[in-house]
Amino acid sequence: MDATFDLLTLSLLPGLQPRTTAALRARASAAEILADPEAHADLLSEGARRELRGGGARDAAEAEALRARRAGIAIVGRDEPDYPRLLREIADPPLILYVRGSVAGHEDEPAVAIVGSRAASPNGTALAWAMARELAAAGASVVSGFARGIDSAAHRGALEAGGRTLAVLGSGLECVYPAENAPLVARVAERGAVVSELPLTWGPRPGNFPRRNRIIAGLSHGVVVVEAQHKSGALITARLALEGGREVMAVPGHPSLPGAAGTNALIRDGARLVRDAADIALELGFEVRPVAAASQPASGLLARLRVDKPVTLEELVDGSGRSLPELLAELTELELAQQVRRLPGPLYVRR
Repeated sequence: MDATFDLLTLSLLPGLQPRTTAALRARASAAEILADPEAHADLLSEGARRELRGGGARDAAEAEALRARRAGIAIVGRDEPDYPRLLREIADPPLILYVRGSVAGHEDEPAVAIVGSRAASPNGTALAWAMARELAAAGASVVSGFARGIDSAAHRGALEAGGRTLAVLGSGLECVYPAENAPLVARVAERGAVVSELPLTWGPRPGNFPRRNRIIAGLSHGVVVVEAQHKSGALITARLALEGGREVMAVPGHPSLPGAAGTNALIRDGARLVRDAADIALELGFEVRPVAAASQPASGLLARLRVDKPVTLEELVDGSGRSLPELLAELTELELAQQVRRLPGPLYVRR
């Protein structure tokens, strides 16, 4: 669509931040901005205007569109019917979304973001996994940020239930981060979508993650923080959710635990206290039913692990014939199923 191509061109201009693009769109259409960039010199840098005047911006957009098409990645514009309605409602929605999978067709179903610490405790990851599994089994979409720890556990829990999950990246779709989650991309895309607003080859820069967090909040009816230290990115997601009129929930923890500092502060400041999927569903107005105990993931790795002697990651990789990301993904599933325990090193033992 010409309108989506115009939005893509605008999104690739240097120096544009979400608030700037929202201000631009409030005064003119993308086509009008591209046709007369000098009229918007207060919001467009000289570099951006030069790219538009010289045709470089259009060339870049054509190359990006071609790259996406060859990779099987859709580019969904802000004004298209397939653009998520909830996300369109936030103050600064992305001009475009790069999508592997499908973000459309689930507008009437509840959507819950489950977020938290990358360095989560075993109890925290197990709880996030179980919450996501029950919510997905009840028909809710589980949204998270594809990071290590709580985020990955939430995506895997939803997949275990055969449910829908949306993974929002802080990098481009051709630069999946963290690398050990690369095997998850196809599974998430099959059941939902992997999305980003960032150009395809962009790496995980620090400034990307607050931008990602506003999308996580925007795609959800409510945000649940499972574990978070002070100054955690999950707390940014919670703040953005509150600003967008979403429900904010948090799991309490013992005050001595670092991962409880952020969640307890959220509860102190008015977030809803939740303990399980049923509490979350009650806050958002739907029901969950008990889910049968999860089947334990079969794994040839278990035969190579011992209870009494830790094994290094390198020892597991050697002779396995499998890539490091694949092994890490399976080890994470076995950890969540409480069949494997990770020790510092990293070392692994069978429970």
